[in-house]
Order: sequence, then C-alpha cells, then structure tokens
Amino acid sequence: MNEVLNAILTRRSVRSYKPDPVPQDALERILTAGQYAATGMNRQSPIILAITNKAMRDKLSAMNAEIMGSSGDPFYGAPVVLVVLANKAAPTYVYDGSLVMGNLMLAAHAEGLASCWIHRAKEEFESEEGKAILKELGIEGDWEGIGHCILGYADGEPKPAAPRKPDYVHYIR
Repeated sequence: MNEVLNAILTRRSVRSYKPDPVPQDALERILTAGQYAATGMNRQSPIILAITNKAMRDKLSAMNAEIMGSSGDPFYGAPVVLVVLANKAAPTYVYDGSLVMGNLMLAAHAEGLASCWIHRAKEEFESEEGKAILKELGIEGDWEGIGHCILGYADGEPKPAAPRKPDYVHYIR
C-alpha cells in the first residue's frame, strides 16, 4: 500500500497528549501541507493560526470549554493548536477550511504526531473576545472558525479503527 493510503487508513483522532513540544521543522511541514489543500477556484480562503504560546493555547481552551459548558481542557493537553479560519466571502469557505483540516491531520500522522479535530472555533471567533484576538494579530475581514487541529505526541496507544458501516458506498454502474 502506498504511503498516502496508509496514512489515511491508519490515522486516528487522539484525545490524550504528552506535554512534549512539537519540533518546529515538523510543524512547518504540517502547516505547508495545510496550505496545499484544495480550495474552490484556488481562492485559498482559509488562514491558519499556529498556536504554540501556552498562554494563548490555554485562553482558547478556556473559551472553548465555556462554550461547551465544561471546565475541562477540550484540547486534551495537546501543546499545539492550529486554528483554521476561512473567509466568508468565498462561497466554498467551509469546504476549503475542512480540506485544510484534513491535510493538517494527515500530515501530522505522517510526521509521527497525533491530532484531533476540535469544534467550536466558529463560536470562539464570533465572540467579542475571539474578534479581539484576530484584531490584535492584524487579521481583518469576515472570518469563520472552521476547527482546531490539536497536535502533539499521543499519551498512550490510539484506539483501533471502528468498523466501517456496510452501506457506506453505493455503486451506480
């Protein structure tokens, strides 16, 4: 089996991370993979916030937890959070951002890192606090949070793949 198919079939969402930092060179390769995701008419509507700053990571974690009515860490201890946002002016922005998320997770797996898609980025960056974060970074425009791709080293073995449902594919011949 080729490397790409192997990565697709063996990648798992991980919900327990070691605090060990992610090497910068690996992070750069993952971010490059995200930038090469397909986008509608090559508009490249998404942007990625690469968060390795612990204070900002913890701030986003607290915002996310509040949205879901929890006091826990929705980022499961992962030291890196990649927030994908997409420009609402592009008609394909949600799909574009979703493809970026997929590329990020597959690239992380190829780099020997664990990942998981964490939701509620939309609500975070629609809040005044989220808008203020973007403004502080000099990011202007109408952005929607698509997701958080958390990254790090898995603390334990990922669960095996769940069986695929029997009616997943329907052929039309």
